Amino acid sequence: MNNRGFFTRVNLALGEWKSHWRLFQATRQIAGKARPKPGKPTVAFFVASTRLSHMSLNAAFAYLSACGLQVAGLPVVYFGCKGGMSRCVLGTDRDLPMKPPPCKACIAESQRLFAHAPTLWFSYQEDERLNQLLENKSIQELSQFTHNLDSLSNEIIPLGELTLPSLRWALRRHHLQDDESTRFLFRQFILSAWHVANEFRIFLDKSEPDVVVVFNGILYPEATARWVARRRGLRVITHEVGFQPFSAFFSDADATAYPIEIPAEFELTPEQNARLDAYLEQRFQGQFSMAGIRFWPEMRGLDEAFDQRAAQFEQIVPVFSNVIYDTSQVHANSVFPHMFAWLDLVKAIGQAHPETLFVIRAHPDELRPGKESRESVPEWVARNGVAGWPNVIFVNATEYLSSYELIQRSKFAMVYNSSIGLEAALMGKAVICGGNARYTAYPTVFSPESPTAYRELAEQFLDAEGPIVVPAEFIRQARRFMYYQLYRASLPFGEFLERDALPGYVRLKRFRWDSLAPNYFPAVKVLYEGIVHRKPFLLQED
Repeated sequence: MNNRGFFTRVNLALGEWKSHWRLFQATRQIAGKARPKPGKPTVAFFVASTRLSHMSLNAAFAYLSACGLQVAGLPVVYFGCKGGMSRCVLGTDRDLPMKPPPCKACIAESQRLFAHAPTLWFSYQEDERLNQLLENKSIQELSQFTHNLDSLSNEIIPLGELTLPSLRWALRRHHLQDDESTRFLFRQFILSAWHVANEFRIFLDKSEPDVVVVFNGILYPEATARWVARRRGLRVITHEVGFQPFSAFFSDADATAYPIEIPAEFELTPEQNARLDAYLEQRFQGQFSMAGIRFWPEMRGLDEAFDQRAAQFEQIVPVFSNVIYDTSQVHANSVFPHMFAWLDLVKAIGQAHPETLFVIRAHPDELRPGKESRESVPEWVARNGVAGWPNVIFVNATEYLSSYELIQRSKFAMVYNSSIGLEAALMGKAVICGGNARYTAYPTVFSPESPTAYRELAEQFLDAEGPIVVPAEFIRQARRFMYYQLYRASLPFGEFLERDALPGYVRLKRFRWDSLAPNYFPAVKVLYEGIVHRKPFLLQED
């Protein structure tokens, strides 16, 4: 081992020790000082899919939220996985699906994170009868598989539906291969979801929570717990990463869809407009991150070669795809069955319009190490041969070409459901959106209701002379939505967190236990008032 490698390992080990020590100190303070107040609602947390052996952003959000609620006097209890699933989402090895998950390290991290509050642990036990029912079923049959919740009721739990998004997410593909390794993993997810459902029912009986907080609500362990809790009439809150560094988004609905309710009377003040403009100026230079990952280590402008190519055409239309592990989820595919069906339509439109230069832009996160898409846009481009067309330029995920300069030069933009659609709307460009995005709940972009309507609108825009006129309401609503998304719905946790040496992970800063109190910590104040008084999970203006 060379000296550089040795010191890197030493630094990582020291960083991990420091992280564990700070977590131990904070947890000891909370456990020793926080006391539940009579009459306050009990809050249950379940966050099995947030991390394995290190603290992720979402694991930190759950930990700090639970600690803060305890400081505010609310009883908190955890539902903890102690090897409770045969195969879990984050513990899946895509190349070796039969490899067991790394339970030992994950359990140790859970024990550190949950030590400040009572925890009811569950371990795995396979249901042999259910396993026999799943044998020899195809991927399609497993996708639709349901099971009686118990022998005393006719209630059916949709185990296939609850686990399918997780299988797509873990394997990084929408179209699942009907081979034995995929069927094996699907069966294990279903068996594990069934076990989670039964154990969570026992947990609810013992802990009797008033509110359940789960990460994400889509990955199958939390999705199953959410399903069980809602059947009991319990309130379930989900959370995801917010749109500011070290920020979280909480919702009574589906946090992954980022539903944000903006009052009809809300209008940006001059100060708020200036604040938003300053943010957008940085973002348009690629200076932003999401979930602790900076997608743009650099940003390259359009060069002379591009200008020479573009000069041969009447107009430019950029086409922005998304990552398959996002578009394979339940909220996205509202118009097309999946993103590649949308790309097939884009291909047909491109064939019919040789006078237009189409620039197909793969999402910059599509080839992130460890999360590479197994069913990717580059594969689709290669399979269809479109990169060789005279009127197509393909920009791969590792090419840091400025999407914003492309938008400025474009007649209009076509997107599936990624954030760039909202940004293009903010730039005053017409956008035709192919999937359900968080911003499509407001009139910010053109959202055709069918593939036929999508093509008709694209053809209309392509044939139009002059620039496409964008309704002023689109820009107004885009600014309102972006402002709320950034400064009202993103709850800040950065005062207590710092980046870990491992990309995408975080560790705690040093802090006093009482700094988590609602009168000091704005995020906990929002959560407390949201849980106790059912107020929206939104920050108040300064």
